[in-house]
Amino acid sequence: MPTDIQRDEVRRLSAAGAQLVEVLPAAEYEEEHLPGAVNVPLKHLSAETTAPLRRDRPTIVYCHDFQ
Repeated sequence: MPTDIQRDEVRRLSAAGAQLVEVLPAAEYEEEHLPGAVNVPLKHLSAETTAPLRRDRPTIVYCHDFQ
Protein backbone atom coordinates (compact mmCIF):
# COMPACT_ATOMS: atom_id res chain seq x y z
CA MET A 1 0.00 0.00 0.00
CA PRO A 2 1.57 3.36 -0.99
CA THR A 3 2.32 5.78 1.81
CA ASP A 4 3.60 9.34 1.51
CA ILE A 5 6.74 9.92 3.55
CA GLN A 6 9.02 12.88 4.14
CA ARG A 7 12.78 13.26 3.84
CA ASP A 8 13.61 12.20 7.41
CA GLU A 9 11.63 8.99 6.99
CA VAL A 10 13.39 8.29 3.67
CA ARG A 11 16.73 8.66 5.44
CA ARG A 12 15.66 6.40 8.31
CA LEU A 13 14.26 3.70 6.02
CA SER A 14 17.28 3.87 3.70
CA ALA A 15 19.64 3.46 6.62
CA ALA A 16 17.60 0.41 7.67
CA GLY A 17 17.96 -1.19 4.21
CA ALA A 18 15.02 0.11 2.18
CA GLN A 19 15.38 -0.02 -1.60
CA LEU A 20 15.21 3.25 -3.54
CA VAL A 21 13.58 3.27 -6.97
CA GLU A 22 13.73 6.42 -9.12
CA VAL A 23 11.01 6.41 -11.79
CA LEU A 24 12.22 9.25 -14.02
CA PRO A 25 13.45 8.44 -17.55
CA ALA A 26 17.01 7.09 -17.70
CA ALA A 27 18.56 10.34 -18.98
CA GLU A 28 17.15 12.30 -16.05
CA TYR A 29 18.17 9.56 -13.61
CA GLU A 30 21.75 9.84 -14.91
CA GLU A 31 21.77 13.59 -14.20
CA GLU A 32 20.93 13.19 -10.53
CA HIS A 33 19.47 10.57 -8.20
CA LEU A 34 19.69 9.54 -4.58
CA PRO A 35 22.74 7.42 -3.68
CA GLY A 36 21.97 3.73 -4.11
CA ALA A 37 18.77 4.29 -6.11
CA VAL A 38 17.98 2.07 -9.06
CA ASN A 39 16.20 3.36 -12.12
CA VAL A 40 12.93 1.85 -13.29
CA PRO A 41 11.30 4.47 -15.54
CA LEU A 42 7.60 4.88 -14.81
CA LYS A 43 6.68 4.03 -18.41
CA HIS A 44 8.50 0.70 -17.98
CA LEU A 45 7.24 -0.15 -14.50
CA SER A 46 5.99 -3.74 -14.57
CA ALA A 47 6.26 -7.04 -12.74
CA GLU A 48 9.20 -7.90 -14.99
CA THR A 49 11.18 -4.68 -14.39
CA THR A 50 10.60 -4.84 -10.63
CA ALA A 51 11.41 -8.55 -10.33
CA PRO A 52 14.99 -7.85 -9.12
CA LEU A 53 13.64 -5.91 -6.11
CA ARG A 54 13.63 -7.81 -2.84
CA ARG A 55 10.16 -8.48 -1.49
CA ASP A 56 11.46 -8.74 2.09
CA ARG A 57 12.68 -5.11 2.18
CA PRO A 58 10.72 -1.85 2.10
CA THR A 59 10.78 -0.10 -1.26
CA ILE A 60 10.71 3.68 -1.67
CA VAL A 61 9.56 4.74 -5.11
CA TYR A 62 10.21 8.38 -5.92
CA CYS A 63 10.42 10.90 -8.71
CA HIS A 64 12.90 13.72 -8.20
CA ASP A 65 11.65 16.97 -9.68
CA PHE A 66 14.47 19.41 -10.33
CA GLN A 67 12.14 22.41 -10.53
